[in-house]
Amino acid sequence: MGRPTEEELEMALRAAALMREQDNDPYFMAKSLLNHHYRLEQMNHLLDAVKAYLHAGMAEHEHARLLKALEVVRQSENPDGDTRFGLD
Repeated sequence: MGRPTEEELEMALRAAALMREQDNDPYFMAKSLLNHHYRLEQMNHLLDAVKAYLHAGMAEHEHARLLKALEVVRQSENPDGDTRFGLD
C-alpha cells in the first residue's frame, strides 16, 4: 500500500471533517482518521524533540522541550494518567 500524497491526505481530512460535521460516520472511519492524524502529528513533534535533544548533545533546553512533548503525548493518549500508551 502506498503512502497518500499531501494533496490526497488533505482531501481525506477535509472529507472526514465534513462527515463528522454532518454526523454521517456510521463506521467511525472519519473519526478514526482524524484522531490518528492528530496523534501522528503529536508523535512527530515528540520525534523532533528527541532528534534535537540527541543532536544538541543532550542540552538542558532540549531536554525540557523533550519532556514537554512527551507529556503532551501522554496526556492525549490517556488523559487519566495511564502511561502505558496502549501497549498492554
